[in-house]
Amino acid sequence: MQVLEPREVPLGGLRAMLVRRTLPHRDRSFVGAWCFADHYGPTRVGADGPGMDVAPHPHTGRQTVSWLFDGEIEHRDSGGFHALVRPGEINLMTAGRGVAHSEVSTPTTEVLHGVQLWVALPEEARHVERTFEHHAASVMELPAGAGAARVFLGELRDIAASPVHTFTPLLGAQLDLTPGAEVTITLDPAYEHGVLLDTGDLRVDGAELHTGSLACLDAGPASLRLVTDQGARLVLLGGKPFEEEIVMWWNFVGRSHEEVATLREEWEAGSERFGTVQGYAGARPRIPAPPLPGGRLRPRGRLRRA
Repeated sequence: MQVLEPREVPLGGLRAMLVRRTLPHRDRSFVGAWCFADHYGPTRVGADGPGMDVAPHPHTGRQTVSWLFDGEIEHRDSGGFHALVRPGEINLMTAGRGVAHSEVSTPTTEVLHGVQLWVALPEEARHVERTFEHHAASVMELPAGAGAARVFLGELRDIAASPVHTFTPLLGAQLDLTPGAEVTITLDPAYEHGVLLDTGDLRVDGAELHTGSLACLDAGPASLRLVTDQGARLVLLGGKPFEEEIVMWWNFVGRSHEEVATLREEWEAGSERFGTVQGYAGARPRIPAPPLPGGRLRPRGRLRRA
């Protein structure tokens, strides 16, 4: 088991909301095709910060997953999709060859708390047309009264499955464990898995996690032992190992430095590749791409360890 500790990153520019990021990490690039994990909150809107107001910005070569524990976020994108996401619901946006979108916490939101996750698209799917799905996950009981699960992507064996479409085999689920729970979760041994602790105390196969920590397991195990004293809420991620290398910089996923540089130029030029977000009413119309770093962007492999 590999435990990744989060680092704090500002999201959204001036007066940005801070998020805890575990993927990508210098020691690991993927859990399955999951290539990015931000965990934020609980943030009291107004008291701790201004909430979320992320102006239109681009994505390519990935799917984005918004999943909330508290609050409400309004999504708009250049595919014409407009939707709210609330606790227990998933917003999944497929960027494909290019999309732009905005995310804004609604005026009724008092506390903002959730995760933002990205999935790398495989070569055969990374140029698909932009699309969007919304799904409210059912609450299912865990064995032996250990708590409840909401499966928002893929299938958690013996528990539930999600109808939301992905381009590689994936798992995404929220587990809420009751105080004193000890539960064994059945896993697909072909998957890598990650356990992100949101709140409470948790031991994963004996390893103790802290808030925002991500415990990663390579493919092979057929089960996972979760133990808590006071109760816990966690996100369980999984997927078959992603064997391709990607170049991920800012909001672009490509396959080479040159491709990413071209995508940046197209975004700055207002290319139709990304389209236009209608209805966003924030202070600035779009987020400009930052300058490319010095030197060539390096590809990320499936597994990186120090």
